[in-house]
Amino acid sequence: MTLTKDQLARLSETDVRNTIPPEELLPALTSPPFIPSTSLINVRELGAVPGSAILSGLAYRCGTLELAAADPQALAWLSASVKRIFDIRSPEERERAPDPQINGVGNIWFDSTSVDLPPVLDEFVEGGGEAGLRKEYPKVLDIYRQTFSAVLEHIRDRPGEPFLFHCTAGRDRTGVLAGILQSLAGTAPDDVRFDYMLSRIGTEPARERLLRYARVGTGTTADDEHPGFYNMCSLRKSCWDAFVAGVEETYGGWEGYVTKTLGFSTEDLEIIKLHLRE
Repeated sequence: MTLTKDQLARLSETDVRNTIPPEELLPALTSPPFIPSTSLINVRELGAVPGSAILSGLAYRCGTLELAAADPQALAWLSASVKRIFDIRSPEERERAPDPQINGVGNIWFDSTSVDLPPVLDEFVEGGGEAGLRKEYPKVLDIYRQTFSAVLEHIRDRPGEPFLFHCTAGRDRTGVLAGILQSLAGTAPDDVRFDYMLSRIGTEPARERLLRYARVGTGTTADDEHPGFYNMCSLRKSCWDAFVAGVEETYGGWEGYVTKTLGFSTEDLEIIKLHLRE
């Protein structure tokens, strides 16, 4: 059974402390834009998001490829579906679980411009954690700007050539890059936000593992959790909106970030926007 956009939206607002029941999760993970997989976390196609302006079959996103490296079915899908994989992870993450080498697929990775430090949980205590996320996500725009530039160069110079990008959960760093691409393509802001929220569903199969990873990274435990911990781990519309407002304030919007910070010309920008759509 394919779920509707409204049904997916409802599931995407499930509290991260609660399990999404299997009878609801399975139909969701087999509904577009998700791509069914037993080993790829949070894998989906950007152009298949309801309302997306991105060309179908062009851009894919997911979490770590660690388990996929031992899954012939996942490797076959990657080989048949993409030509380049862009890795948005830190050197330490990459060293622990390097991307698999796949015939005919290029692996692209750049060192971070600075150390990706753990979030400050105190900044996530108030409200739904909007203030904390508004500080954290702009760091992604800086630390991983070389990889973001490489993705945009790929779109500019290799029109129609499919690619995939990922981080560990396929949620935050991947979500920021997806937001850039969806916005440049002309996807409506509500649909860009919807794409971001879908990661709550996509990460459910690995939720407990990702929560443990987050606890280690922030120095908290299940018995003595910081009051900002679950706000940091949650996905909320208000948090995405706070981040977008910060982008507007700092760069004048996504296009300003692409031209002023990443250094693309106005002509480059127009070509990228066109190649995302056609």
